[in-house]
Amino acid sequence: MILTIDVGNTNINVGAFKDEECVFISSLSTEKLKLGDQYACDFLNIFSLNGVSKSDFSGCIISNVVPELSHAIEGAVYKVTGLTPMTIGPGIKTGLNILVDNPAQLGADIVAGAVAAINKYPLPCLVIDLGTASKITALDKNGNFCGMIITCGVKVALDALSKNASLLPNIRITAPKNVIGKNTIDCMQSGTVFGTASMIDGLIERFQDEMQDPIKSLVATGGLSKNIISNCKKEIIYDQTLLLDGLRIIYNKNKK
Repeated sequence: MILTIDVGNTNINVGAFKDEECVFISSLSTEKLKLGDQYACDFLNIFSLNGVSKSDFSGCIISNVVPELSHAIEGAVYKVTGLTPMTIGPGIKTGLNILVDNPAQLGADIVAGAVAAINKYPLPCLVIDLGTASKITALDKNGNFCGMIITCGVKVALDALSKNASLLPNIRITAPKNVIGKNTIDCMQSGTVFGTASMIDGLIERFQDEMQDPIKSLVATGGLSKNIISNCKKEIIYDQTLLLDGLRIIYNKNKK
């Protein structure tokens, strides 16, 4: 099996693949002060919960947008599996043609999601990733990475609102019954969920205005996507394993 790990600013997603089949997917909170041994214990617990052994793995690949955790995560993987993980970065073949000003600035998670989308869905395609940041990436009919938008993540914006407005509470990110709220919580939920959904619908139209060919696939991933895209007017596919699939594909391109 191949162990895939996506280290994000909020969560660390861990998945295992046997050939193309996802055996399990699990998540940890990202904690920048946690030591490698602590992450090693977390990985062992995840393996145990999912009925797999550390000896079942023949390879590992990591995408990481939290450089402070590189040593801890890579060390933890080696400690529990004996494998030196492959890490998305310079020298790794992805097969992705990146048409932006500075390809080196593109996050490893974005690369992995784009690679998976190209391999799994009809092109042109937009990939919507709603996590710590909200991102939409554009892939043209030839699988070129054309560019993207990045804006404040749903929870980050909501936390900032509650922190800076004394009378506004913390709320669950779920859709209320009506757009026009009658109480504070419904009003905030409407603005958060329906507002983000409307932003995504509007941005999809703007992307289409700038792309030469009709968009054939809209794919969403990320921890908050499921709650949001169900309220979009556009038909968007939810793909929980998209980034981990991309890591699997990149690993297979680079394995010796």
